[in-house]
Amino acid sequence: MDVRRRSLPAATRAPTGETNAYLLSHGSETALVDPPDGDAVAGLLEDRTIDHVLVTHTHPDHVGGVERCGAETGATVWARAGRIDRFREATGREPDRTFRPGTTLPVGDDRVRVLDAPGHAPDHVAFEAGHEGPILCGDCAVREGSVVVGAPEGDMRAYVTTLRRLWAIDPPTLYPGHGPTIDAPRETLERLLEHRLRRERRVRDAVADGAKTLEEVLEGAYEKDLTGVRDLARATVQAHLEKLAVEGRVDWDGERARPAGRAND
Repeated sequence: MDVRRRSLPAATRAPTGETNAYLLSHGSETALVDPPDGDAVAGLLEDRTIDHVLVTHTHPDHVGGVERCGAETGATVWARAGRIDRFREATGREPDRTFRPGTTLPVGDDRVRVLDAPGHAPDHVAFEAGHEGPILCGDCAVREGSVVVGAPEGDMRAYVTTLRRLWAIDPPTLYPGHGPTIDAPRETLERLLEHRLRRERRVRDAVADGAKTLEEVLEGAYEKDLTGVRDLARATVQAHLEKLAVEGRVDWDGERARPAGRAND
């Protein structure tokens, strides 16, 4: 299956200011994945037929062009089953059909397989292009830097599981939602896992050292300047606290943290 990436302007806080849209083609059929903006995606519609529109998740910078693409091409617009309300709210339209993890969508004589990939967003999926082919991983991974997994929507426990699942699949290539193609998937996934584990250790150490409020834990968990991204870092720390609480390694009631098993001060 032919996979082509188009980096398009989008209302995103990714450093590039762009979101990657992908064209998956086999024979005469083409699927468009993650059209980020109606005006930006217009150029993709001028010289080709689009048969399917798919999204990895419904964050605004990945779905802004869905309504226009569907209206102008007559393509079949797909959404994740069980998340139709979320899709409708994000795109302003009803899907034509739905998929679930494990669904296989025909594209020409080839196929796209849907993989469950929650964590960054609760409705997140990834798409495997062809049999044991590259995976379009949306906002699961980036070649440089890290992915925001912020509460209340982000689930750090699910995200770590998704990274491990992708590592186990060992695809030849990962195509991310932002930034360049990931040509060394396992190396990148290992880096992202280690980054999350390091941050988690810093969160636990901050709590062990007496940090109780979210702001106090944030100050202990980050050493770098958070100008412009403090809200994202705060949401990430909250997601780590929620994961640690589920695992019984920190007590966190949504307002105050303490080492697991320690009586209230």
